[in-house]
Amino acid sequence: MLFNSYIFLLLFFPATFLIYHLLVKLGKFTLSKAFLVAASLYFYGYFKPSYIVILIASILLNYLICTRIWSQAEKGCSKNILCKLLLACGCLLNVGILVYYKYTGFLLENLNFFFGTKFGAFSILLPLGISFYTFQQLSFLIDAYKGDNLKINLVDYSLFVTFFPQLIAGPIVLPGEMLPQFEDHSKRRLSWENMNTGLWFFACGLVKKCFVADTIAIIVNTGFGATSQLNVAEAWLTGIGFTFQMYFDFSGYCDMAMGIGKFFNIDLPLNFNSPLKANCFQDFWRRWHITLGRFMTQYLYFPLGGSRCSKPRALLNMVIVFVVSGIWHGAGWVYLLWGTFHGLCLLINRVWSDFTKKCPAFKIPLIPSIILTFFLQALLGMLFRAQSFSKTWQLLCQMFDFRHIAWISKPFGKAIEDYGFDRDFIIITYFAAVFTAFFLPNSFEMNDKLKNRPMLKMWITVIFLTVGFISVGRISPFLYFNF
Repeated sequence: MLFNSYIFLLLFFPATFLIYHLLVKLGKFTLSKAFLVAASLYFYGYFKPSYIVILIASILLNYLICTRIWSQAEKGCSKNILCKLLLACGCLLNVGILVYYKYTGFLLENLNFFFGTKFGAFSILLPLGISFYTFQQLSFLIDAYKGDNLKINLVDYSLFVTFFPQLIAGPIVLPGEMLPQFEDHSKRRLSWENMNTGLWFFACGLVKKCFVADTIAIIVNTGFGATSQLNVAEAWLTGIGFTFQMYFDFSGYCDMAMGIGKFFNIDLPLNFNSPLKANCFQDFWRRWHITLGRFMTQYLYFPLGGSRCSKPRALLNMVIVFVVSGIWHGAGWVYLLWGTFHGLCLLINRVWSDFTKKCPAFKIPLIPSIILTFFLQALLGMLFRAQSFSKTWQLLCQMFDFRHIAWISKPFGKAIEDYGFDRDFIIITYFAAVFTAFFLPNSFEMNDKLKNRPMLKMWITVIFLTVGFISVGRISPFLYFNF
């Protein structure tokens, strides 16, 4: 089920909200959480019920392993050989499920290519959100082994994994920030303040996704479908457009997820913090998909040695993290290379930063740094979207082929108009996206600024909801559903 659909907005969300809070009001706290788990499973399996079986099996197997680890801890045998084996089995189970559903086709294809084998190709449908809920369960399992989690029941564990606002596309939440909220008595009452804040974030996310991202997607999809035929203007709109589309699409989802969570008195973590304002790649990854970076740092970078080892080894650890991050995004050499390039850019960033500390005269000023970071990131985004070097190179050539300087051509404009949009309207949307991303406070900063101006905040929320609701008619999945 999509947040940007009428069935969610008019039926599922209102009904779930009302029934949950009615059960809480009646003092049925465990039942209210069980209901939320059931509603989340329905939300998850709305388009394909078989997804639910995979998710439930994953939850039960992981919970069973955790109970065995807890039983060993109660006997005073934590971190013994049995616990280590249980942890290893749990990690292999989660990674194995992810590899099977996400990478089997890619692995067989490459085995056939490199070793001349003849494994038959077969299609495995990727379950929605498997990359996200697998990482969440890995974090819980590792924390359980380390003794960081209190023993919890199956209902709470299931709610931690399945809570529907963040189930399909994050943010990736950690046990320590979610589990205490389930037991917090202050969160078992209807909070008008939380509902007001939640409505603000949901409205911001809805307009980001339905109005901005989906409008820019029209040019991006049209341009990437005909890279060799674009003039300079069309190529630039296509090339940088995907970065804005991705940002407003995924940031919009996370805003909506945070807003919905607030209606259930659950605080989800910040996942985007104006990443396009970043002045270097290191700054960019502190702002973009923050919870993925946090997971990779805590559960991969630190175990590899982090920055506690020699400097060359620390830089290698950083590159490894981004190679894994690239693979996490999808099965294909492009994803691996995209992650590797990001890792190398961060390596160069780190080395250059150390150099400029000794030689400040070589430090790049702030504005050029932001522009350079944006265009390098947009270049890697083009590779990510094009899924091939040839198409990326083709688009780059068109961007700098000044023999074909022109405004949007008739064929390109006709393709846009087939979607029911005027060319000028889409260009206005581009300017709005640029202005919003680079010059305006983000939704979290704006929420803080408007706390003392409730009427202005109310009117902005109403406008955003109206524009977003009207745009819901062009239903489109979120980009990160594919990852």
